[in-house]
Amino acid sequence: MESRIIKPRTQRGKRNLEKRAPKIIENIKSTFLIKGGKTSEIVTHTLKDLQLLKKPNCVMLKKKNSTRPFDDETMLEKFSKKYDCSLFAFGSHSKKRPHNLVLGRLFSHQLLDMFELGVTNYKSLDDLRNVSKTLEGAKPCLIFAGDQFQTDPEYQRLKSLLIDFFRGPLIDNIRLQGLEHVIQFTTIDGKIQMRSYKINFKKSGTKVPRVELEEMGPSFDFEMRRTRVASDDLYKRSKRLPKQTKTKKVKNVEYDAFKTKYGRIHMQKQDLTQLTTRKVKGLKRKLDPELENLRQQEIEKQMKLDEE
Repeated sequence: MESRIIKPRTQRGKRNLEKRAPKIIENIKSTFLIKGGKTSEIVTHTLKDLQLLKKPNCVMLKKKNSTRPFDDETMLEKFSKKYDCSLFAFGSHSKKRPHNLVLGRLFSHQLLDMFELGVTNYKSLDDLRNVSKTLEGAKPCLIFAGDQFQTDPEYQRLKSLLIDFFRGPLIDNIRLQGLEHVIQFTTIDGKIQMRSYKINFKKSGTKVPRVELEEMGPSFDFEMRRTRVASDDLYKRSKRLPKQTKTKKVKNVEYDAFKTKYGRIHMQKQDLTQLTTRKVKGLKRKLDPELENLRQQEIEKQMKLDEE
């Protein structure tokens, strides 16, 4: 059954519908955080720390929901449509799956993929109170270390999800002083380690400052549990871009990895005999004395003829 068209009755309702309408360049991806029917203290603090990292583009649901994402995703799709969010984090706790965290994303308010992770070796932001924190909404630098992120298909999808989850707003320019936060993901011994660092710039005696990383939290060790990955066709459709965003290819123009523009010009073969150069007396070629005498005689003859 098709959903009926709702016409706005107020200006506020009109603005909300325009905000949710499809756009050529979409808004920043928002996240909603859910607590399961039963949660542990670690899971609760984990969701709170994720909320602090994701602010202001996140919604924390206060009520507990006894839904099970891997059995029924209708509740997730309902919340996605209600709060206009395309990312979610679901925390729960049970004897079979202790300290459980489910990260996922949706495409057009339909579940795309999600990963179930077990939280171990957890350090919250409050555990490192002596370290200064980054500003709210700061865009982090993401680092992925480990061969599995390059070879394993599931880890490649997880990497794509983590980039969507933590990357923040898209920007065109980067300012050195704006680099404040680093999040590193490392695969080691079957676990995924997440570490968060504060960037400190120190004096180095040169124009380039000395960079130091200071752990600021939160930090996790994730254990991969269950996964649900979208089909290749659906995943390819979710990555499709509108035609308006695609720039037309210009002939003989190329860009390198740093977006430096290079052009190639096609010209006809130049006649170097007609090339004008700077005339220097020292480089002037001297004529042969006999030729110079003949030339002088011809000039004198021509002068006599002109007099007659």
